[in-house]
Amino acid sequence: MAEEKIRIQTLKKMKERGEKISMLTAYDFQFARLLDEAGIEVILVGDSLGNVMLGYENTLPVTMDDMLHHTKAVARGRKRALLVVDMPFMSYQVNPEKALVNASRFLKEGGAEAVKLEGGEEYAETVKKLTTAGIPVMSHIGLMPQAVHRIGGYSVQGKKEEDEKRILKDAKALADAGAFAIVLEKVPTLLAKKVTESVPIPTIGIGAGPYCDGQVLVIYDMLGFDDKFKPRFLKQYANLKKEIIKAVSRFKKEVKEKKFPTKKHGY
Repeated sequence: MAEEKIRIQTLKKMKERGEKISMLTAYDFQFARLLDEAGIEVILVGDSLGNVMLGYENTLPVTMDDMLHHTKAVARGRKRALLVVDMPFMSYQVNPEKALVNASRFLKEGGAEAVKLEGGEEYAETVKKLTTAGIPVMSHIGLMPQAVHRIGGYSVQGKKEEDEKRILKDAKALADAGAFAIVLEKVPTLLAKKVTESVPIPTIGIGAGPYCDGQVLVIYDMLGFDDKFKPRFLKQYANLKKEIIKAVSRFKKEVKEKKFPTKKHGY
């Protein structure tokens, strides 16, 4: 594995030469260290921690303190990967000035190198303000989980012609505002291809087909921690739920049967 530090400029060069970008979420020190060792280019401290770490129904209850806490842990575990953090609900929507104050905390206190925020053209001014201040921004359009109540669920976005035009317009506006990459979530494959070809910055897909410049998944989803969560876009690369339960059950059994600990486990 190459040891060169991944930076936002690295991702743009990868797009230019047609090299795909790998991105996964991490929420703690240990997973950050493992992803870094495996060579993942981008680690995202996602507000999805609300679902997979804190047990919320959606991402809306996640706070700045929650995100800062987990970002600090991840920052201590990674060395090479680019570290991006989600700005939680209502930490940037009020106005660009508040967004700047909150985003700066992730870099100053959390050790992040970039922030990600949901929203299209309507947040171009915010993106520009942050990037002008030296804070790299990854944008996120298509399905936006923080807008779950407005859009009425987690359905595919951009199926209608007017919605497709809006998403294309959003992508161009965000790129022009200074975003260094755009996440495309749950949009039709051909629309994602059009977006990818229309902007000079990398696109990172999740449920957006193979034509994006990179792909992202939630680490717990792709490792199979929840066998009931099986959306179409998800590929499970392991079934760790089964393996963890098996190991824990074996531990319990050996404790009950007085097989653990043995003499070699003592001092």
